[in-house]
Amino acid sequence: MIRHADGAANDEPRIKIVVADDDALLQAGLELILGTEDGLEVAGRAADGIQAVRLCHELVPDVILMDVRMPGIDGVEATRRIVAAGLPTRVLVLTTFHHDEYVWSAIRAGASGFLLKRASPERLIDAVRTVAAGQAVLDPAVTRDILTRLAAQPAPTRSGSLRAPADARLERLTAREREVLRQVAQGLSNTEIAELLSLAESTVKTHVKRILAKLDARDRAQAVAISYQSGLMPT
Repeated sequence: MIRHADGAANDEPRIKIVVADDDALLQAGLELILGTEDGLEVAGRAADGIQAVRLCHELVPDVILMDVRMPGIDGVEATRRIVAAGLPTRVLVLTTFHHDEYVWSAIRAGASGFLLKRASPERLIDAVRTVAAGQAVLDPAVTRDILTRLAAQPAPTRSGSLRAPADARLERLTAREREVLRQVAQGLSNTEIAELLSLAESTVKTHVKRILAKLDARDRAQAVAISYQSGLMPT
């Protein structure tokens, strides 16, 4: 189902959204919340992963709200295909349970963040705007559970694991960039980091851009994933 923007004149660019979930009732609820918010437009709805990928190619939305458990291909594979296609669409994963085992895989596949489905409408709207702006949304409850699971896994070695390439990328960072990355990994905004480190916000933005480039990270969410994989952030 496609929802077109109304005919009212508005010079502000609208954030175009696709909702992907196999629960029709939840789809309708999300569209009602987002579609009535100024500056947001629900452009399409998908009931499975294959349709989600197709709509992203056809509509090129700014953000797709992606359920991880869907028929056809799941949200992780759909995210992987969207990112691999080089589409500008940012993926915001929606999960029912804070211990959802798919969430970490979705982040590694290129998702820009994750949010619990029970989040408030205000939190959802803020998350969509944040992801559309190129920043990460990491629900604290989900993050903590993921890190607990990672901590329980055998520690990777430098000789044969993901840690070696992650460490190699971190070695490209300056001491200041590492400190900024630590704050990003804790969920701080550029403004908050600037205040904490006594820097200009423009300087923080420059550091973040350089961090993403040096880590070959698509966005802040992937940079956070690398920081935890490498051991820069304790689990």
